[in-house]
Amino acid sequence: MSMRFKFGPSGVCILSLVGAALAQQPPPQPRDYYTGTPGVGLPVAPPAPGAPSAAFAPATGNVHMFGALYSVESCTYDPARGVIVAPSRGVVQSVRANDAWISFINHDGSVNTPRWIGIQNAGAERDTMTPPLVLNEPYGSFLHDGVLYLADRDGGTPDPVNAGQNTPSVAVLRTFDMTTGRPLKSVTVAGSPWLNDIGVAADGTVYGTNTGAADKPETWQVWKISLDGQASVFVQGAPLSMPNGIEVDGEGNIVVVNIGTPDVITFAPDGRVVRTEQAAQAGNDGLVIMADGVKFVSSVRQGGISMMKPGASAKLIAENIPSAASMCYDPKANQLVIPMNANNGLAFVSLKGIWAPGRTRTEKHSLRARPSI
Repeated sequence: MSMRFKFGPSGVCILSLVGAALAQQPPPQPRDYYTGTPGVGLPVAPPAPGAPSAAFAPATGNVHMFGALYSVESCTYDPARGVIVAPSRGVVQSVRANDAWISFINHDGSVNTPRWIGIQNAGAERDTMTPPLVLNEPYGSFLHDGVLYLADRDGGTPDPVNAGQNTPSVAVLRTFDMTTGRPLKSVTVAGSPWLNDIGVAADGTVYGTNTGAADKPETWQVWKISLDGQASVFVQGAPLSMPNGIEVDGEGNIVVVNIGTPDVITFAPDGRVVRTEQAAQAGNDGLVIMADGVKFVSSVRQGGISMMKPGASAKLIAENIPSAASMCYDPKANQLVIPMNANNGLAFVSLKGIWAPGRTRTEKHSLRARPSI
C-alpha cells in the first residue's frame, strides 16, 4: 500500500490511500478477563490466547511517564501497592460507552501503571471477555476490604428510536476485586440518574450522593445501599443543597458536603443531623476525614482546600485549584491528591507543617475482612 498527498482547491492537504484497502481487523477472540500489566513497560497486556508470550520489560531508568488520565473525578489510595488509584471516565456515554479505565499513580504524580482495569478498547474487546468489562463513566471511588467501589452509570447513549436524544441515565454501583481487577457485582440505583460520590461504612453499607439540580430540592439526595444490594433514599432535600462529597467518620456517622452552601453536615446512621459545620468556601466536592476528626474539603467551584479542626473555624490551606474534585489522602507522602476533572490531571497538596500524620481513617483503604455487596 502507498500513500499520496495532494492539495485541494482550498489548499487543504488531503491524504489518500492508494492500492489495496486497509484490511479490516478480525474480531477479538473470546478470552478470560485480564488486566493491564503492572508497571510502565512492554508488553502492556498479557498476550491473546495462542499468541507467543513475552516477559514484561520495564521502561529504562531514564524514562518517567506522566499522564494516563482523562476526566478524573475522584481517587483513592491503595496501601497494598502504595499507589493512588485514579479512575478516568473517558469520553461521555453519548460519544462512546464503556470507555473508562483505572490507572495507578505514584506519590510524585508519575505513572505507575497506565491502565490496569480497562486496558482493552471499548466494544468487542471488553464485551467478549469472561466476565465482560463494563466501566462507563465512574465518578466517586472507594477502596474497602480489598474491594474497589465505583459510582458508575448506565444509559446516556444515543437513543436508536428517537434521533438526537439519549437513553435515560441510571446510577450503577460497580465493585472490583482489588487483587485481580475482576468485576464482582453491579447494583442499579433505579431512582438516581447518577451518584456523584460514595462512602462505605465499616459494615459494608454504601452511601452515595445524588447531587440533583439547583432549583429542584427534591433531587438533593443521599442514597443508602445495603449489603444485599437494596437501594433506598437515606436523606432528601434540605439541609442538603446539591450534595457532593461524602464520607463515614470514625463514629459511623455519614458526613456530606454541599455544592450549594458551605455546610458540612454530619448525619447519624438513622438520618438525624448530628452537627453542621461550615467550610471556608461553598461549591464543595471532595472530603477527607482524618482519625483525629480533622476534615479537609475541596471546592470544585472556588478552587480552595478548607481545613476544619473540631471546634474551630475553617481555614484555607490551598487556593485556586481548577475544578478541585473528589480528593483522597496519600498517607505515605502526607499529601492530599485532588483530581481536576476536565483539566485531565491531579493536583498534590502537601500537608507538611499543616497537619501531623498519624493513623488515618481506614474506610478509603481498609483491607480488613468484612462483607461487601
